[in-house]
Amino acid sequence: MASTDQNRPNILFILSDDQGPWAMNCAGTEELISPNLNRLSETGIRFENFFCASPVCSPARATILTGQMPSQHGVQDFLRSGNSAELSEEDKSIQYIKGTPTYIELLKKRGYSTALSGKWHLGDSVTPQAGFDFWDVFATGSGDYYKSPMFRDGKLYEADGYVSDVITENGIKFLEEQFHEKKPFSLNVHYTAPHAPWDRHQHPKDVYDDYFKNCKFESVDWESTHPNHLSKEGASGSIGHTKLERRQILSGYFSAITEMDKNIGRLLDWLEEKKLRDNTLIIFTSDNGMNMGHHGIWGKGNGTYPPNMFDTSVKVPTIISMPNHLPQDIVNFDLLSHYDLMPTILEFSNIEHSENHQMPGKSFKKLIQGSKKIDQKPIMVYDEYGQTRMIRNNNHKYIHRYNGVECEFYNLMADPKETKNEINNPDFAEIIIKMKRQLFDWFKNYSKPEHDGSKQLVKGRGQLDIINSNREAFAQDVTFLLK
Repeated sequence: MASTDQNRPNILFILSDDQGPWAMNCAGTEELISPNLNRLSETGIRFENFFCASPVCSPARATILTGQMPSQHGVQDFLRSGNSAELSEEDKSIQYIKGTPTYIELLKKRGYSTALSGKWHLGDSVTPQAGFDFWDVFATGSGDYYKSPMFRDGKLYEADGYVSDVITENGIKFLEEQFHEKKPFSLNVHYTAPHAPWDRHQHPKDVYDDYFKNCKFESVDWESTHPNHLSKEGASGSIGHTKLERRQILSGYFSAITEMDKNIGRLLDWLEEKKLRDNTLIIFTSDNGMNMGHHGIWGKGNGTYPPNMFDTSVKVPTIISMPNHLPQDIVNFDLLSHYDLMPTILEFSNIEHSENHQMPGKSFKKLIQGSKKIDQKPIMVYDEYGQTRMIRNNNHKYIHRYNGVECEFYNLMADPKETKNEINNPDFAEIIIKMKRQLFDWFKNYSKPEHDGSKQLVKGRGQLDIINSNREAFAQDVTFLLK
């Protein structure tokens, strides 16, 4: 029955979509109903300072799977083209990370059964890739929560029911099939929640109506519209100009999280019923953060142009749980990143990777087991979105832009919500110079010349093809909301 070998634990990786670091009850948003994320946090470690590698979906997802930065794997923006074989020749199916090793492939070589249920959004939704055997995926990058297009066994079908339920049921189907196998499993459950759309008809009406009628949403910051806010349409979501629009949007957003939370509970229940909970490493995180009025933005990094690097965009909710093997009910404040996940998962699985030295991340297994830190150097995290790059430590954040737009510097000790850009404050001149140098040196090590984001025309409107292909790689149709 699955794995009971602590040297080869089962792995359940749960990924949400556009969930802000604030968007959990256990993270301080008491109005949000998420009892199973609370349950997971109480039996594990919740991370207060966990970051994505890029504040938009596809690059972040590619980093999770490969352990590489966008300037290494070449996915620099959300994938506007190449997500499905049902596309025209112009928008042909593309495998964006083909040839780049993933931790799933390494687990598979070590004897793991591997599965993906839910959102892929890295091109070619039809064909199983990246090391996944079981493959039941959302056909595109985003879309409706009911009657969602899905691919299974190379065939397009329409999901029967609410998509979070369907994704969970497909994942449990895989688990049931693997239960009597004498080898460990690695199941990735990638929800589309709480990504837009947030309309009432998109979510269970009783949940939506309860939030709409009874929730004041006082726990969610709401500021005047950011001057660089991009216009949005369709599945990209709405913008809460008025109190009514804000209430409608947040009711949908909260509903999507609550329904996803119910399904996370179903996965936990299955593991507990089968007595596999203690030997299953559970990782929960989101692909990127999300502003829902924070900083006057409705969106993540590509909610503005130039892309923003506010903590609400680049921080992600993250919980890791493995009872009897890891501490429980702990909040960790170390600065960590999605690029640290691959080496950590491999160490938990006792797998060595010959290319570890080429990856920016480091395993944090010993850290969360309670061991003393080995590396005493100041901890930094890095983020990028095309021509925008960030370096952050516990006290300061520096954001560099290569396109001539003003850079940013925030003194996080005095200004944790990043309200005042201190880039021209002479009091911080030395710190800025030092952090800028550190940023440049770090990316020299973790960029491939052909994929270097600082030289790409990434405007947050979508990637159209593999970099250096025969056609334009990035969409350029930027339109502003207020200009």
